[in-house]
Amino acid sequence: MMNKIQEEMIERLMQEEISAQHIAGANVLVSVKGNVIYQNSFGMADREKNMPMRRDTIFKMFSMSKMATAAAAMLLFERGRIDLYDPVENYLEGFKNPIVYDENGGHPAQHKMLIRDLLNMTGGLSYPEETNGATRATDALFKEIVKEQENGKTTPTVEMANRIGQLPLGFEPGTAWKYGTSADVMGAIVEVVSGMRFGEFLRREIFEPVGMTDTGFYVPAEKMNRMAMTYRHIDGEGAAPDRLETFTDNHLGMEGYEKAPSFESGGAGLTSTIEDYRKFGQMLLNEGTTIEGRRILGRETVRFLRSNQLTAQLIDSMGWESLRGYGYGNFNRVLLDPAAAGSNAPAGEYGWDGWLGTYITLDPTNDFLFEYFIQLCDAGTTPVTRKLRAIAYGML
Repeated sequence: MMNKIQEEMIERLMQEEISAQHIAGANVLVSVKGNVIYQNSFGMADREKNMPMRRDTIFKMFSMSKMATAAAAMLLFERGRIDLYDPVENYLEGFKNPIVYDENGGHPAQHKMLIRDLLNMTGGLSYPEETNGATRATDALFKEIVKEQENGKTTPTVEMANRIGQLPLGFEPGTAWKYGTSADVMGAIVEVVSGMRFGEFLRREIFEPVGMTDTGFYVPAEKMNRMAMTYRHIDGEGAAPDRLETFTDNHLGMEGYEKAPSFESGGAGLTSTIEDYRKFGQMLLNEGTTIEGRRILGRETVRFLRSNQLTAQLIDSMGWESLRGYGYGNFNRVLLDPAAAGSNAPAGEYGWDGWLGTYITLDPTNDFLFEYFIQLCDAGTTPVTRKLRAIAYGML
């Protein structure tokens, strides 16, 4: 009876979102102890093509790509190929002699950026913004990359990372938290160390062993008819109702999804399905083994992966409302204080989200997994995401 109530609440909330033109469609999945106890698809994956949402619909993952990049870094870490205190410049020339830009202008950094700074977003890197000199420089670089792509020039992953390395930092490495291009740089380090393209490393070491057959940096032609359209919500004016518009602009240097890109973005480039990411998430909940029992990562490596890496001072510098009560580490949010977060999830819950609204919760305490996948610009973790997760926890 209890689960029936929760299912009705999920379906009611989804229908309200679709009717209000907040989303075109969604996938929702809940799993406990490796067993899917709820899954449903709502609305349309592509309204213009009259394509309904399905469990095998392919989504642009954007920042949820970072979780796969973290797993790749952990593989190299536990194999002794990298040390987390290695300077980034040991692998990427562009990170030598960094400049920090602050209220006093630019000056040489006093500390080298370390691999652990990448994984914890404490290196001073940023995404394109217009808030200060460092973020404006990042914005200028990405605009330059897009213009080059329009003129037929592409930028390989390692070259892209080296260009990022030449940008001014927003603060001294290790002294604050700032969400930025760290996972793109980490992907380039994986490429340098492994001697193979980053996407190939992910495919061989993670995607194929885990059974993620629909995950990668592009969508093969025979699967393009399963790819969800990206939408942008437009508020209505006057008597005009709210509406959704398709969004096809280049975001964060993505080259398109029809062919293998030159720049394989560890921070934003993957496409996947809710089922593929369930398999990935369950591998982490199983502390490194797949649903079929194949070991991908060591148990203690996964425990380290899902642990908070920030001091209280660094947590205070995060400043995101969606991360109230959370720490951060290895490209994951990590729940530290459920009361502060206003969450019925227990401490230790972790995961991440994407710019277009893909979202995952992994809860080792209950062997519980929750996913909500949409394709809506600037979505991230929405209030509806939080409501759905609270409802899903009611199923326990």
